[in-house]
Amino acid sequence: MPEGNEEKNVEFRPGDIVRVTSKIKEGGKESSQQFEGTVIATRGRGDSKTFTVRKVGSGGVGVERIWPLNSPMISKIEIKKKGDVRRAKLYYLREKK
Repeated sequence: MPEGNEEKNVEFRPGDIVRVTSKIKEGGKESSQQFEGTVIATRGRGDSKTFTVRKVGSGGVGVERIWPLNSPMISKIEIKKKGDVRRAKLYYLREKK
C-alpha cells in the first residue's frame, strides 16, 4: 500500500457508494478493515472535513461510521458507484428499509 494521501484524495459526494479501508490496532497487531456503504453526509472544510458512511448490516441493522477525511487511520477510499441525488444530507435513508 502506498504511503501518504495518494489514494485518499478521491472526490466523492453524498449518494456515492464507497469502500473505506482503515487500519485497526488490536492487541499490538495492526490489520485492515473494510467498510462499504453510502456516503450520507460530508461536513466541515479543510483539515477538519469529515464524512459519514452508512451501510445496512446483518439482520437489517443500520451501521454508520464517521471519519475525518485526513485521518491517518484511513489507508484507502474507493468509489464503487457514483450516486445521483438531489440533497446534500441523506438522513432520510435512516428511515428506509
